[in-house]
Amino acid sequence: MLRALYLAYFWLVFIPALVMLTLVLGVIALTLAPLLGPRAAGRLTGVPWSRFGLAATGVNVRIVGKEHIDPRQSYVIVANHLSHYDIWVLYGYLGIDIRWVAKKELRSLPVVGIACVALGHVFIDRSDHKQAIESLQQARKQIVRGTSIIFFPEGTRSRTGALKPFKKGAFRMARDLELPVLPVTLDGTYQVLRPGSPWVHPGEVVVTIHPPIPASGDGDEAIAELEQKSRAAIASTLAESGSSHQEPASP
Repeated sequence: MLRALYLAYFWLVFIPALVMLTLVLGVIALTLAPLLGPRAAGRLTGVPWSRFGLAATGVNVRIVGKEHIDPRQSYVIVANHLSHYDIWVLYGYLGIDIRWVAKKELRSLPVVGIACVALGHVFIDRSDHKQAIESLQQARKQIVRGTSIIFFPEGTRSRTGALKPFKKGAFRMARDLELPVLPVTLDGTYQVLRPGSPWVHPGEVVVTIHPPIPASGDGDEAIAELEQKSRAAIASTLAESGSSHQEPASP
């Protein structure tokens, strides 16, 4: 009975409310971004949008390690990717100004896509390496004065909850911009919304912010070392929770 009531609430109350809020906040973001800048517009629209989605579906977020963030420092943030809820969790509760790196298909979403462009988020075409590089080059101009860029270095969300091998784009950018990498572990979003499932399961998500890792050295070996250290940091709290396992890292 409780499950039936929750499903009725989800589809008849939450989804219509979310659609309406998305439209309203999207229009507000488009209006505020040219006036106040992407940072303020994102704080006034993206953060409440994310927090509403979490609170309205019974998802609580707990942050561990926030002392590792210097609000004046820009970072290349890397996080594991477990479900669509990851975006709400990070945008709503990480507490710093971030720019997303997302696949180009998301740009076509009504209102959301154009609002994300106005807020400075980056869309890349993974099938076109040259275009993807150009998009990231343009994004570099925004990663200053405490604005950070966030990657899911696995590329796509895990279908099993396992930590997948990392791609090197985020770490190459950190090295090129001489910015520290900030590893972040998400734990619990896989249980909240499993890939391919329409059912949301209320619960707690833990976000662990690890100490920043300086990007130093030159060449492929330095990038590989930065990737390995970041992956080990993210994996450490997943291993402690026992909620996930790892797939083999890239050779």
